[in-house]
Amino acid sequence: MIIDLPPGLHADALQLWEISGLTRPWNDPATDLQRALDGPSSTLLAYVDGALRGTVMVGHDGHRGWMYYLAVDPASRGEGIGKALVTAAEAWVLARGLPKLMLMVRADNSAALGFYAALGYDVNDVATLGRVLT
Repeated sequence: MIIDLPPGLHADALQLWEISGLTRPWNDPATDLQRALDGPSSTLLAYVDGALRGTVMVGHDGHRGWMYYLAVDPASRGEGIGKALVTAAEAWVLARGLPKLMLMVRADNSAALGFYAALGYDVNDVATLGRVLT
C-alpha cells in the first residue's frame, strides 16, 4: 500500500536511502526528508507492506513536478514496487494540475536510466546547473 510516510518510519526511510546509495556527504537526507514533509508543495510517499519497502519524494515548483529519493528495499526489487511508486508520484503531480514530472539521475547510473526509460522517461537535452548557497 502506498501512503504518506508516517513519522514512525522516518528512520527506516533514511536507512533505505543509505543502503540504496542515494545519499551523499554534502546533503543531509534527514533535512531533505523533513523539508519535503513540512513543505506545502511536497510529500514523501511510502510503499508499506508490513514494513517500509520503498519511498519516493515528490513535489512541484508551480510549473512542473519533481521526483527524488526513489528507493526500493534491495530484497524487494523486481516486484513492481518502483513502478508503483513512480505511478503514485505521477498521480500526485497530475492531481495538482501539472503536466510534467522531472527527475535527475546521475549519468553513470545505467540501471536507474534503464528503469526510467522502460517507464517512458526520456533524457532531456538540458544542462542542470547548481550553486551551493551556504
